Amino acid sequence: MHLLLVEDDGMLAGSVVDKMLWAGHVTDWVRDRHEADLSLRDGAYDLIVLDLSLPGDEGIDLLNHYRRHGGRALVIVLTVWDAVASRIGALDAGVDDYLIKPFDLDELAARVRVLLRRRSGQAAGVCAHDGLVLNHASHEATLHGEALDLVPREFSLLGALIEDPERVFTHHELLGKVYGPDDEIDSNALEVHVHRLRQKIGAERIVTVRGVGYRLRKLT
Repeated sequence: MHLLLVEDDGMLAGSVVDKMLWAGHVTDWVRDRHEADLSLRDGAYDLIVLDLSLPGDEGIDLLNHYRRHGGRALVIVLTVWDAVASRIGALDAGVDDYLIKPFDLDELAARVRVLLRRRSGQAAGVCAHDGLVLNHASHEATLHGEALDLVPREFSLLGALIEDPERVFTHHELLGKVYGPDDEIDSNALEVHVHRLRQKIGAERIVTVRGVGYRLRKLT
């Protein structure tokens, strides 16, 4: 997914961009309202992470302008304002979710994941594609109603592929879904997981796009 981060704190922005990259999201970073306007004019984004506390009310002004002109991307705001009135105002302005600074990067990644899943129609943590069903809440997977015995990294790999079945996920994106930033990763680790997952769901269901990565195939 393609994200836009609007944040004037360079250190925080770098951490957010790195976290989103590990989660498989390409993220553009801009520092202020002017750069954000240019990016939103020239690029198509699935989700915007917006610092609502930009100087001079730039954050809320940007949000209001974007929604008034038909902007439909999901928006998560980051803010130091924890008053109820401020949160209500942000929600009324068209925010989909918000986090109070300081926040945990893992929580931000989870909120991004949930919003994108809802946008694609996969509510309540359940993803389905061509007979495959994954329930993220219960960590259960089935194929045509039969339970699949997946180890955690196989489940994470299939969960990544099934969230956007028509998309080709790069090798790097999938490693970010399967492993954490501090994990030691063997050079052929992803290929091993793909091979084992193919044995359990059918080799023909996972397509190798040479030089790029993998995607799911619909058989029926």
